[in-house]
Amino acid sequence: MLDVIKYSYAEILNTLWLLPDWLTASVLVIGGVLVALIFNAVIVHAIRNTLGVRHPKTRSLLTRSKGPLRLALIVLALSLVVRVAPIGDRAATVFGNILNVAFIALLGWTALIAAQIGSQIYLRRFSLDAEDNLLARKHVTQVGILKSAADTLIVIMTVAAAMMSFEQVRQYGVSLFASAGVAGLAIGIAARPLLANLIAGVQIAVAQPIRLDDVVFLEGEYGTIEEITTTYVVIKLWDWRRMVVPLSYFIEKPFQNWTRETSALIGSVFLYVDYTVPVEKLREKLMEVARASPLWDGRVVVLQVSDATKDHTVELRALLSARSAPAAWDLRCEVREKLIAYLQEEYPGALPRQRQEFVSRNEPDQAPLSPHTMVSHHRAG
Repeated sequence: MLDVIKYSYAEILNTLWLLPDWLTASVLVIGGVLVALIFNAVIVHAIRNTLGVRHPKTRSLLTRSKGPLRLALIVLALSLVVRVAPIGDRAATVFGNILNVAFIALLGWTALIAAQIGSQIYLRRFSLDAEDNLLARKHVTQVGILKSAADTLIVIMTVAAAMMSFEQVRQYGVSLFASAGVAGLAIGIAARPLLANLIAGVQIAVAQPIRLDDVVFLEGEYGTIEEITTTYVVIKLWDWRRMVVPLSYFIEKPFQNWTRETSALIGSVFLYVDYTVPVEKLREKLMEVARASPLWDGRVVVLQVSDATKDHTVELRALLSARSAPAAWDLRCEVREKLIAYLQEEYPGALPRQRQEFVSRNEPDQAPLSPHTMVSHHRAG
């Protein structure tokens, strides 16, 4: 049996060597690629039968590794084919450069997949769906920014290594950066925003002034951090608009982060009422409203006379705490609405009023009138 196989193999080689060189080389290249693809299918099938693909993480790992494995086998097969194929030195050099670039691309691709799998494995124990997700948001933000920076660095290094494998491109790059200082300066100036944002991304990943799902207030807008990339941040505003801000903004300019240490917030409600307002009764009503609301977290509820203005009104400030910024906003609206309704029903005279005094003057042809004062009360709109 072995003799028959050896004889058939020898006949195939003899037949190939009788063909033109270009046709023999083409057959060998196509055959090498087909053998690599078949071998790849056998390996994937064996891994599936051994490990199974029912688990989603195993299936995801197999899906991501298919491409690099297929490319690795093709590069290996072609590198073996080039050594025995009847091609000239020039063609062999071209094939060698192509295989070098393919191998460098394979390494970069593998590094990108390894970074992605490593970040997913690290973040497996954190969940953003938890009510108190401060720690999860911290790690997700940190890993996401560092992974984006690592991906950028891997791509740059892969492209640079691929260019260095060609003598012409390598010499051109060396001469360009060595002799054209003005061009290098222009490139550096043009790349300054990108570099600034990359450095800001590393600073944000370490110091973390913002995280994913943080509630921030900047440029007069209120929203949550929806996405952090290597160059910009996407903020989902309260009305579902998106504000795109450069990453360096959060390093160079002040902004408000309402969930920096914890998601709980204290919301304030201001009321402007008449001096006759029964503050103690209103304070009792505030406590009743807070206790009945599921939005209140049971920690802070205060009503204070914060100011007495010149336009005959008193400023009352109510403070209430909630578990999150959206809950604090809804709680403020609920408390404001119910306190105003309470004043309208129970103490309408405590609502803001404007007072005007009219004094009658004596007419020349009439007897003097006894002075009197008319006071009209008008409710404020």
